[in-house]
Parts: sequence; C-alpha cells; structure tokens
Amino acid sequence: MEQTAAGKKTVGERILRVLTVTLLVFWAILVLFPFYWMILTSFKGYGAYNAEYIPKFYTLSPTWENYLEAFTAVPLARYFLNTLIFTVITTAVMLAVITLAAFAFARLSFPGKDLLFLLFLSLMMIPNELVVITNFVTITDWGLRNSFPGLILPSVTSVFYIYLLKENFEQVPDNLYYAAKVDGTSDLKYLFRVLCPICRPTLVTVTILKVIECWNSYVWPRLITDDADYFLVSNGIQEIRENGFGRENIPAMMAAVVVISLPLIVLFLVFRKKIMAGVARGGLKG
Repeated sequence: MEQTAAGKKTVGERILRVLTVTLLVFWAILVLFPFYWMILTSFKGYGAYNAEYIPKFYTLSPTWENYLEAFTAVPLARYFLNTLIFTVITTAVMLAVITLAAFAFARLSFPGKDLLFLLFLSLMMIPNELVVITNFVTITDWGLRNSFPGLILPSVTSVFYIYLLKENFEQVPDNLYYAAKVDGTSDLKYLFRVLCPICRPTLVTVTILKVIECWNSYVWPRLITDDADYFLVSNGIQEIRENGFGRENIPAMMAAVVVISLPLIVLFLVFRKKIMAGVARGGLKG
C-alpha cells in the first residue's frame, strides 16, 4: 500500500512538473517573441517588408542596410551621447536626493515627520499627465527648454525609490546607529560608511532601474526639446520611423531599437541577481 501511494505521488509530481515546465516555456515564448520580431524585422529590406501583405516569421535575404540607415538617416551617435549624459547626471543627482531623503525619514527625528511622509507618499496618487503639464509650464517659465537642465530637473527625485530605500534603511538595527553616535560619528558619515554599504543591493537596484527609466524616456524629451542638439535616442527613433519614402521606415526603426536596447539588455543580464535581491530586500520588514 505504501509503495503504491509513493508511486502515485511520484507520478503526480512528474505530471505537475511537466505542466509547470510547459507553462513556463509557453510564457517564455510569449515574452521573447516581440524581441525576435524586432530583430527579424531589422534584417528585412525596406521594400521586402512593405511587400509583405502577410507577415513572415523568417527572411531569406537578410541585410545590414537598416543598421547603416539608422546611423546615417539621423545623427544617432549624437543622440546616444546626449542620452548618456542625461542618464548619468540624472541618476547621480537622484541617488544623492533619495538617499538623503530616505535617511531623514528612516533615522532622524523631527516634528511632523510621519505626517510629512504620508503627504509625500500621497504624491504617488497624482496622475503623471498632471505632473508633466506642471513641469512643462515650470521649465518653460524658467527658460530651460532645449537644455540639459530642463531635461534633467523633473527627474531628480522619486517618491517610490525614497520609500523603497527608507524601508531598507529601517531594517538596519538601531544599535548600529546608537553605537556610531556614541563613537562621535556624524549622521552623514554613518549614512555613507554604514548604511549605504549594508544596503548596497537596494542602491544598485534603484540605480539600474533609474538608468533604464532615463534611457527609455520618451514623452518628456519630446515635449521639452525641439533642437536636434539636445535630442535623445527616443527622438532619433521617431525621426527614423518617419524617414520612409511615403511610408514609415519600420525596418530601420527596428534596427535602431535593437542597437539602443543592447546596453540595457546587457545591463540587466549582468545585474539581474542584484535587482531581484534589492527589490526583495526592500519589500521585507523586520
């Protein structure tokens, strides 16, 4: 009887495992198919793509012409440089702002701290469209359109990242803070020499997520810049898309997207474990 029950259990576990693997494979195909279609389209000729009344899932005559077109139709290299400057400066300034804000809410004591943090969190309920409109009016009034400060300033803080980092800081035992104060350590020295090294996975996660956010930024750069000297890669993709002779140049646009996506894909593959560890740690309490 026990052997029969054990045998049924083994068969049941195998069936469950097969179903799980099948579901995961099916889900992986759904997730990866857009990337496959993007790469496939980037190797199709402009004429061949437009001649396909029924989309084909393969190509018999791949070409690199679209990649050459992506860099010659528009100054994509300059847009790459602009995007790199925008991403690095925005991420660096944001890290400084959210780290200091999270430390203040997590460790310092001042009147109305809880109420202020509650009001701060309520900002997450404001629709992004309203924030974009307000930021556009402010940046325009300050005369910062078509400039890097105009691109960067609205993105130097994040309520969600402050909340995530605050929760992470609060997991560090209070005894470390009190011991540091007894030794005469200042708050800033404790923050950068104790808290930041301990909470490095969360800081790395926030950094990577912010880099991805800046790199993929589209709406704000389209609104605030009309000078090609300050265009980002998102502007370049739109220009390439409209560069088809009477029709959208989708293959060249896909080639540009492949090139632009490579740094982010490599970044995610290299730091994927730290991203998962940082998000999981930030969500824990106690």
